[in-house]
Amino acid sequence: MNYQIKDVSARLKATREYLDITAETMADKTKTPLAEYITLENGEKDFSLSFLNDCADALGVELIELLTGVEPRLQKYNLVRRGEGLPIERRTGFAYRHLAYLFKDKKTEPLLVKAVYSEIEQNQPVLLSSHAGQEMDFIISGKLKFVISGKTEILEEGDCIYYDSSNPHGMVAYGGADCEFLAILI
Repeated sequence: MNYQIKDVSARLKATREYLDITAETMADKTKTPLAEYITLENGEKDFSLSFLNDCADALGVELIELLTGVEPRLQKYNLVRRGEGLPIERRTGFAYRHLAYLFKDKKTEPLLVKAVYSEIEQNQPVLLSSHAGQEMDFIISGKLKFVISGKTEILEEGDCIYYDSSNPHGMVAYGGADCEFLAILI
């Protein structure tokens, strides 16, 4: 999805103000220093998907609502055909497709992720992040170098890893080819 940071940040701020929640409260709920939270909310700096997810939780809205301005309404099922899903661009070298973006009151955020192989990344430290919740990654094709709390695992087709995402973790495609995997954020 080719959304504009300013559009998303404007929806974030408008929702917060409509609900009469202070920036201080949001900074606290997202575990973000107040000055940084204000910078993110003003669209002066790009934000992570995990930050937006924390904001959505704190505001009691769906993540997709902050990203697109569209409120999910489906309650029985949400069918996404092959090659479809809501494209989300959050990190260079990674392409995400949300697989249940129209389903209301989701308990998880299912994403089809494509990590593009980069020879340069193979000899650099893997970029780590952490956020509240748990995740599961199931490898569909290719290999993924997965780092969590200082431990490195090489995941291959059919492998599955489930983890506490409050631990610093990160991943890159490995072995000379792109990697596609199903990520379930809980």
